Formats: sequence, C-alpha cells, structure tokens
Amino acid sequence: MRKIWMLLLAVLMATALFGCGEASLLSPDEPVTLTMWHVYGEQADSPMNRLIAEFNATVGKEKGIVVTVTNVTSTSKILPQLVEARAGGPNVPELPDLFSAHTITATEFGEESLLDWQTQFDEKELEAFVPQFLEDGMIGDSLAVFPVSKSSYALFLNGSQFACFSADTGVTCESLATWEGFFDAAAKYYVWSGGKPFCALDYLIRHVELDMMARRGEVGYTADGWYDAADASFYESWMKFAEPLAKGHIAVADQYANTQVMTGETLGGIGSTAAVAYYNETVTYPDNTSEPTNLIVLPLPKSGDGVQYMPVTGVGICAMRTTDQKAEAAGEFVRWLTTGERNLDFVVETGYMPVHNDAFAAIESYDFADEAHASLFAAIKTMREGYVPVVRPDFAGYYDKVNALYDGLRELQPVLKARADAGEAIDTLTAETWALFCSIR
Repeated sequence: MRKIWMLLLAVLMATALFGCGEASLLSPDEPVTLTMWHVYGEQADSPMNRLIAEFNATVGKEKGIVVTVTNVTSTSKILPQLVEARAGGPNVPELPDLFSAHTITATEFGEESLLDWQTQFDEKELEAFVPQFLEDGMIGDSLAVFPVSKSSYALFLNGSQFACFSADTGVTCESLATWEGFFDAAAKYYVWSGGKPFCALDYLIRHVELDMMARRGEVGYTADGWYDAADASFYESWMKFAEPLAKGHIAVADQYANTQVMTGETLGGIGSTAAVAYYNETVTYPDNTSEPTNLIVLPLPKSGDGVQYMPVTGVGICAMRTTDQKAEAAGEFVRWLTTGERNLDFVVETGYMPVHNDAFAAIESYDFADEAHASLFAAIKTMREGYVPVVRPDFAGYYDKVNALYDGLRELQPVLKARADAGEAIDTLTAETWALFCSIR
C-alpha cells in the first residue's frame, strides 16, 4: 500500500510540474536580457520603444526578461549591418538577439541561424494570426520571421478638393470602388482641373500585376525575376493603366505620392498605408493658398467582379538561434507584442495593418484619435474582409528594374501628355510605354 501511495505522489508531482508544459527556464530573480535592432522610427519615443518599456515594466519584470534596443536602423541598412556584426572585428556591434527583417533579408542572412517560431507558439495560437502573414515569414518549413505589422496600399484623397470636384461632376467615393470608375473620374478631373493628373501612384507595376491576378489568378515571371512581356494577359493589364498615364490623367509619383497631394499637384495618391503619417493637415497649393486636407482614405479600386487582391509588405521579427532560455524569452515578448488590441494600438500609430485576428475584429469599436486614421482603418478592414493578401515579389535585382521603369515613365509623362493634348493617336503613345517596359532587363 505504501508503494502505491508513493507512486501516486510521484504522478501528482509530475503533473504539477509538467501538466501545463515544460518547466520555464525564466526567473525574475535572474532576468535574461534580449538585445534588439528594429526599424520603427529613429526617435527615442518611437512606438516600438514605448512598447518595449511597457513590456519590461510588466510581463518582463514578472517573468525575468529585459529587452534592450541597441540599434534603430532601416530596412535597407539592417542586412549589411547584420552581416558586418556576424563577421566581427573592432568597433563592430554584437549581433542582436532579435531584429526586424523582411523574409528576403532573413533568407539572405541565413535561416539556419534563426529561431523557428513554431517552437514557441502552438498550433492553436498560430491559428489566431492572419494565415497569409504567417506564410510570408516561412523559409522552407521554418517560421523564421514572425509578423508584427504589415502594410498594404490605399487610395488617399484631398477631401477638401474632392468635395468641390464631387459637387461639380457627381463623382463620389463610391465611384472610385473600381478601376473603371477611377479612370472615368480621372478623365473628368483632368478637364475640371484644367489639365492636372487626378492621382499619383507609388507602385504602378504592382497594380498592373494585381489586375492581372484578378482576371487570371496568377502572374508569370521570367527566370531572371521580371514580368513576362510575352504574356498577352499582362500586356492587357499594362494597357489598362498605360492609356490614362499617357493622357496625363494619372501619374507615376515623383517619389512618394503624399508629396504631390500635399502640394496640390494631384487630388489623390495611391501608396502605402503607412504613408498616413506623412500627410499634413493642410494642403498648400502652388499659388500659396491653402486649405484643410480633410484626408479621405479608400480601399484600392477593384478589378472586375472576381477575387480581389491586396498587396502585403512589412517586416517581422527574427530571433537568433542561441539558448533555450533566450528562445523562451523571445517567444514571451513576441506573444505579448502581437496579441489583440495591443497589436492594434501599435499599428494605429504607424499606419500598418494588425497581424492578429482579434486586432482586426477590434477596429470597428476602436477610438481613433483623428478622422484620417479612422478612415484608413475602415479601408484596411474592408480590404481584409474582401481582398486576398498577396506578398510582393522579392527577386534579386527586382527593385533595380522597378526603379529603372519608373524613372523612364517619369521622363516620358510630360512628353506623352503634350502629344495626347495635341491629338496624337493614343495607341501610338501607349505603345511607347510598352516599349519602355520591354526594354527593362
């Protein structure tokens, strides 16, 4: 009988220790420090820095985790900085335990050096995140980049000028729900404004790509990572945008569309959702008059009646594969950072999309500080519910080709517009844009 009781006691002790998983390696008496490099604002009070301070003072203190930011950088600089740190040498900082990265950055740095977040989150936890955002962070079978925030594209409008334009022409926000309605509005604005483009686009080629996907479901790429000029379906989508571009009804943004909207050069701009932070409260026109922006943000126009697609970009968090203790600490921090309304609080400040389903659900009842952000997140919610998220291409040399294309189109724009105004056949002008596209190698 005594042996039976001893056996039962051993079972109970094992259940107490391991019934809810393995024993924690963390202790508030001996806190573990995680160093971090991130890209969320270089100012000392950046949203990420404030959240880290909150974590350290609450959950971090309770569990024995201290997150310390040792470098605030940019997405373009972080990979060479990581490579340099790994190589070591005098005056070179140590590799961080955590860092912000696109998936392509993590791939180039080396997935074998990175923690697989699936070791820290169980299947039920992961089901609470937007699946396409998790898929974006996969390298092979490893979830190497955990989503923290994602951006998409949206249509931003100078609300003050749009109200006047709408009153005179009958064009409404609903008119801009499709590309057909958008281009019709652009033609009307060109006449109404005396020859100004309706909208500047930051990422023209992506809209061509998404239009093709909406019609065919996929896009073909060449072996060297570019769009297939021999694909008749791609040509059809290109021409859809080339005609209003050649006529001067739309424009490739000089750099970022918000600048052209803020100076009154265009009524609207299509760019990253994160651009909301760069729109001023006042539009100042070339004649030095100004008026309130009253920013309106709308979802991307739709292509046809089938499946709609929304582009997704934005960094996640990687963790170096070091000790089990640091892996557990990293999991606790990222779990805290990405859960529910805390995730929404963070992305509202930065203009990004949340990554957690609960955060998306909370948008409708969220108390936004201003109408611009309320308008943006209403558009984001509409796209999340009705569009399929797709990740942008990440081919080697892709962005060099994109930039060469946009530089060429910017140079062509005023010439094509003048020739279109002079009555030259539009087919001739759009053919020149196609020739430029085909010249990109």
